[in-house]
Amino acid sequence: MQQRSLIHLVAIMVRSRTVFARLFAFFLLLLPAQGLANSRYAAIVWDITSGKVLYSDAADERRYPASLTKMMTLYVLFEDLERGRVKLNTPLKVSAHAAGQVPTKLGLRAGRTIAVEHAIKALVTRSANDAAVVIAENLAGSEKAFAERMTRTAHELGMANTQFRNASGLPDPGQVTTARDMMILGAALQVRFPRYYAYFKTRSFTYQGRTYRSHNRLVGKIKGVDGIKTGYIRASGFNLVTSARRGGRKVVAVVLGGRTAKSRDQHMASLISRYLPKAQAGKGYAQEILMAVRRSPVMVASADPAVVTAAATATTTPVAEKSAPTAAGPAARSSGYAIQIGALPSSDAAVEMLKTAQSKYGDILEGVEPVTEPYKTFVRARFAGFTDRKAAQDACDKLREREVPCLALEL
Repeated sequence: MQQRSLIHLVAIMVRSRTVFARLFAFFLLLLPAQGLANSRYAAIVWDITSGKVLYSDAADERRYPASLTKMMTLYVLFEDLERGRVKLNTPLKVSAHAAGQVPTKLGLRAGRTIAVEHAIKALVTRSANDAAVVIAENLAGSEKAFAERMTRTAHELGMANTQFRNASGLPDPGQVTTARDMMILGAALQVRFPRYYAYFKTRSFTYQGRTYRSHNRLVGKIKGVDGIKTGYIRASGFNLVTSARRGGRKVVAVVLGGRTAKSRDQHMASLISRYLPKAQAGKGYAQEILMAVRRSPVMVASADPAVVTAAATATTTPVAEKSAPTAAGPAARSSGYAIQIGALPSSDAAVEMLKTAQSKYGDILEGVEPVTEPYKTFVRARFAGFTDRKAAQDACDKLREREVPCLALEL
């Protein structure tokens, strides 16, 4: 109705005899078609290698996230997985409040349990509201407390215009975000948690004999698309955050406020087709993303099983223990460039992770110094003493090739 009325107005102006009316009609016709058609529309496409925004329309206007909310629910869960507070096989208790959530849901029963990994897949594929609340209550004691943590985490990532009120994305007038903020979250998930980000590629999930297929129809349909999440409530329209990689190019794209799931998907496919070829090819990530992740208190732990095992079993290694002094002495801890491979619950675990990484990847880490840095309740595991940003980034790229998550940063 809104679009029809606008077209009618333009037609009247075109027929007008005044020059001003005709000029104004011409101006209206130049506005983006999506914006004319839907006041809830917002979109952005981000080259996550160069940091350049390739397309933007109403990207900073507040919208309702709907089930895109579950991206942050999973982000917080991934934090606790890395911290060792829960494991993939940890049983999560189902409360009456969680079981009573409205669809879409799994139909979990109060008093039963669901494993963390099943809950993850339920959110990614089914977008299950009951599973989202189960995660919130088990990690924070209540959904309200969990939503407060979600908001704090969002702000640490630089998502300044986002507020969370629940873990599911069900309607709440106080739960708002922007396309730009969802873009930041979509990028942070894959940079910070490469080990767990792979869950967003899940196309189907079987639970208690029933198979659920992903709501994200672009995974497997559009070459290079590897997630991330769909969302819908009446107030938001049809939302989608998508990550795509092809030919060494990487983008995160967001479309909010689609009129239908089909038109939303078609628009997203069009954005990816048009802008992914314009992205910069490269292995690294834009400094904007790295800084966003750096603001968040816990960095990803290594996905290498040997490094993880060594860190998990560490018990008595002194914090001060390190390799023989190199050119990168104590000054390198406060200036220069470093790489971070993990953040662990204890100094012992961080030191052990560094020792194991140094013994396995000495060819990459030669001439740099293992350094531990306490931060709040965790200890960062880093190698300092790189001569410049490129040297640090090159080391990270080589470690990632061996499936070791890594973040290059300036001290």
